[in-house]
Amino acid sequence: MAEVYFYHLTRRSVVETLATLLPRCLSQGWRVAVRGTDAGRMAWLDEKLWQGPADSFLPHGLAGGDHDARQPILLTTGDAPNDPACVMLLDGAPISPAEVAPLARVCILFDGLDGEAVSLARGQWTALTGAGVGARYWSEESGKWEEKATKNV
Repeated sequence: MAEVYFYHLTRRSVVETLATLLPRCLSQGWRVAVRGTDAGRMAWLDEKLWQGPADSFLPHGLAGGDHDARQPILLTTGDAPNDPACVMLLDGAPISPAEVAPLARVCILFDGLDGEAVSLARGQWTALTGAGVGARYWSEESGKWEEKATKNV
């Protein structure tokens, strides 16, 4: 069963954090689904990822295209037909313990300056760890990522 990594963003944007995490996933040979809750936000993210530096190109697509199943990284608001090994959740997108089980990793990115986002992440931590899923909580408050808590690991 995958572990769930919670990333408490306080210094970096979601785009900057994804630009760090996604290449690491691809280097593991994993396909990735980045799941959000709003199609407009996913389209915005798609545009931002295409505008990244040429030397750090992230091959990806926005769900709804003809080649979704072939995408190394698929931006979606629902299920991911690209058979991901890793699912990254944004903006409180949901995931169940059963969905976590076959994956290699789940990452939950949340804005630490948004009280509602923090509350949603806490709820996800409680629900997932309560179901026996292993979880690690990472914070960047000090300026670098530090693991602050673990459960069921």
